[in-house]
Amino acid sequence: MAVLPVLLFEDKIVETVDKNAVVVVIGETGSGKSTQLSQILHRRGYTRNGTIAITQPRRVAAVSVSRRVAMELGVQLGEEVGYAIRFEDRTSEKTCIKYLTDGVLLRESLSNPELDQYSVIILDEAHERSLNTDILLGLMKRLVKMRSSNLKVLVTSATLDGVKVSTFFSGCPVLNVPGTLFPVETLYSTERPKSYIESSIRTALDIHSREPPGDILIFMTGQVRVFSPAPPNCRRIIVATNIAETSLTVDGVVYVIDAGYVKQRQYNPSTGMYSLDVVQISRVQADQRTGRAGRTRPGKCYRLYPQSVYKEEFLDATVPEILRSSLAGSVLYLKSLELSDIDILNFDFLDPPSRESLADALRQLFLIDAIDENGMITQVGRRMAELPLEPSLSRTLIEANELGCLSQALTVAAMLSAEVTLRPANSKNLKRKKQNSQLPDGSGWGDHIQLLQIYESWDRADYDLDWCSEHNLQVRSMKFCKDVRKQLCQIMQKMAKGSLDVLSILRQEKFEQDYQRLRKALCRGYGNQLAERMLHHNGYRTLGYRSQVVQVHPSSVLEADEYGQLADYVVYHELISTSRPFMRNVCAVHMSWVAPILKKLENMDVNKLSGGLEVYNELKTLDNTRLNTSEEEEKSGNAGDCMSSRIQAARERYLARKARR
Repeated sequence: MAVLPVLLFEDKIVETVDKNAVVVVIGETGSGKSTQLSQILHRRGYTRNGTIAITQPRRVAAVSVSRRVAMELGVQLGEEVGYAIRFEDRTSEKTCIKYLTDGVLLRESLSNPELDQYSVIILDEAHERSLNTDILLGLMKRLVKMRSSNLKVLVTSATLDGVKVSTFFSGCPVLNVPGTLFPVETLYSTERPKSYIESSIRTALDIHSREPPGDILIFMTGQVRVFSPAPPNCRRIIVATNIAETSLTVDGVVYVIDAGYVKQRQYNPSTGMYSLDVVQISRVQADQRTGRAGRTRPGKCYRLYPQSVYKEEFLDATVPEILRSSLAGSVLYLKSLELSDIDILNFDFLDPPSRESLADALRQLFLIDAIDENGMITQVGRRMAELPLEPSLSRTLIEANELGCLSQALTVAAMLSAEVTLRPANSKNLKRKKQNSQLPDGSGWGDHIQLLQIYESWDRADYDLDWCSEHNLQVRSMKFCKDVRKQLCQIMQKMAKGSLDVLSILRQEKFEQDYQRLRKALCRGYGNQLAERMLHHNGYRTLGYRSQVVQVHPSSVLEADEYGQLADYVVYHELISTSRPFMRNVCAVHMSWVAPILKKLENMDVNKLSGGLEVYNELKTLDNTRLNTSEEEEKSGNAGDCMSSRIQAARERYLARKARR
């Protein structure tokens, strides 16, 4: 087996890491950076004083790469080498190499801001520019100043603007490691096909009939099973999303077919709406896809677009997730750190999001009580930050605990987090509620109640997996939902310091649930996600949100009254634009529950919510202090000491005010 390129640079890598707190490593596809960097530093003694953490943007990558490293070191997964992803932790006291998602590392920093359990933190696949990775880049910049003597940070990527990252980290060194082990011939189409799906199929069949043995990897916008081995004497044709661009090596792939598209979620802060769009990939992504063909032997990449499109139309790099996502969860995290010098609107991001996006996040958090009118995190906000959920669901659980319906809310949160969906029935034209009339209907209140009722029915069936199949429910999602629910229960019990009845929460009660309390908790949690019935439109399944007309998704079980009108107000889990704007997972709520939320809008000041106004005032006070420094102090040579003491005193006053709040 060929030596991975990164191993040829071992001495240079170790020497550079020894001398610098931050190092950028550009390791091209096939270099072995994801599996070997941690082992190199482990061999050179960096695990003697702490664990090596390696972040991955994707759960599946964290799991698969840790398995590979454990196998190469000949150790049991979960012992010396382990992984931690949301709702699953396979580590132990022995673990010295730990793969984890970037979101898990962010959560760990809440309880231990200095992350002193780690001697090395490697931010891998940074070119994907996931939202959490961008937040971590900003925090690492702060952390290396605090722990400059005992922390090393490596930012690694296949194709990243190393100069840009180096500048961000005050000119840290950049190492380049070559990648692709075998040559890949790149073949372009003469023109863009009318249907990239049909063109992909034709190309795959042409490869199968004319080319030597070797599996075919097709990059499309939807994914099926990737890792299932082919039967003997068969050629696999694997359809994958951009998840197969990095980290994961699919053995046996020789031919890559690149349609040139990716399905991407994009958030519009002015409308509060997500859209799921099929967009062109970037040149970085195209090069990553090409590299998948050269991992084990020479290969070919068939690009279903002309070379001119690659050079002139594709963006240089993928648009960072932080520029196309809702930032409510990230802003809550930053607020929960309670760092006095953090102004959310001016946080040090590699690529700063728009002020509008940050203001939208602050607005969301204020309306659900996570921050107060001065932008200070509340007790509710601190508890929300401890839960590995989006803010709307974490707020719902906290309110449900107060209202006595935590068991039901845990189920709803788990069902939504596991993204439980109904498998399509044979007839495409029937609505979901007609296809699955044997399932509960939400009692007319909406989809959250239906999700609860479905889980309750499964509970009464003693969690029989055949029951899921019979009712067109995805078995894997339901099993995952059960695990998520159990872990959320354990977290809630820990937050309540053991005051919760674990058994009654883990097991659904057998009596009729009080849906009123649950809907009230949902209203509190989804305070920023309210829609009002539009009286001047056909009220049936049509509502207004931020002066827009939005329709309830056809799959919803929300029912109208005898006059064909929906409830005056509903809350929704997601607002998404496909063929038109739709609300998904909708639940009816009462006007009396909505009124306090609407009242909060009257007193909202985004500058104050940011923390920026108070920081500005404090800095102004410090400037005045400097101006008032007497000439006698300057002449005596004690001006610096006096200035430092005054700054420290001002800082202490500021922190004291925060503590009182």
